[in-house]
Amino acid sequence: MIFDGHGDIWTDVTGRITDHGERDIFRSRHLAKFRKGGVDGGIFVIWIDPPYDADPVARSAQIVTCIKQEMEDAKDLLNIVRKFEDFEVGHRENKINVVIGLEGLSQIGEDLDQIHYFYDELGARHAMLSWNEANALATGWPQDVNRGLTPVGVQAVKRIQDLGMVMDVSHLNDKCFWEVLSLAQGPVIASHSNARALCPAMRNLTDDMIREIAKTGGLLGMNSLRDFIDEDPAKQNVERLADHVVHIAELVGVDHVGLGYDFGDYLEEDALNSFNANLDSPSGDGVGDESEAGILLDVLAKRGFSKEEIEKVAYRNFYRVFKACWK
Repeated sequence: MIFDGHGDIWTDVTGRITDHGERDIFRSRHLAKFRKGGVDGGIFVIWIDPPYDADPVARSAQIVTCIKQEMEDAKDLLNIVRKFEDFEVGHRENKINVVIGLEGLSQIGEDLDQIHYFYDELGARHAMLSWNEANALATGWPQDVNRGLTPVGVQAVKRIQDLGMVMDVSHLNDKCFWEVLSLAQGPVIASHSNARALCPAMRNLTDDMIREIAKTGGLLGMNSLRDFIDEDPAKQNVERLADHVVHIAELVGVDHVGLGYDFGDYLEEDALNSFNANLDSPSGDGVGDESEAGILLDVLAKRGFSKEEIEKVAYRNFYRVFKACWK
């Protein structure tokens, strides 16, 4: 089993429904890759993608409408996970387990009651405060490095954790990262961030940040995108991504590593270009899309990771965090 802790499937669903009039998108565009890669679950995020970030409220409403349509079309394939026991339902029925996440909260402004809407109405069980933007709550990288959480942002962190949602710090600038960690009440994750010691992209985390995540019981999900694997194009591959796993495991233990591939093979150019310079092949060699999700685990096995350790990276660590956070 493999659980991918970060994917933009809803972005593809929304674009194909609204722009191309397609239906049943997961079945036609994604299912085969998931099955081939052995991926049976993931966090599918609501992301206010460029250029639609000019009106996050309208885009969010559009995405929600499309999620509801897709869940009706693919109800025999997708299982929305609202509580930990729902994972077993998906496994038993051979469905893809979907945790709905929020990749940024620009759409809520300062209205924290909207967090409850996404939790209750849509079943969201994961949240980030910001994507790459500075919003009413927090600041993403590469915005103002000196701008931390706003007072409302502090309350948002508390609200998210009180609800039992998984708190995610990927995309936050360093100041916001440390302020969120100072408010941690349980496991905090960086769902799609690698080690800055191996690749100095600011979206990756320093060793001190990784240690702090581990102290909460949280984890880092390994990101497949080339820019976060290595600065050298020749090293942007699955072997180098395995180096990130090894580094984190040696630093804080294998219990704090997962998979958060952030595959971009299906994203349209405007969205992909907003965060990635490699439009033709956004993810590293050997980790190109969900069909190759298991290759990294094979590399880890060759490097001496035990079956138990590989299972932890593949899905057990994410499951442990969910079980600890969800109420």
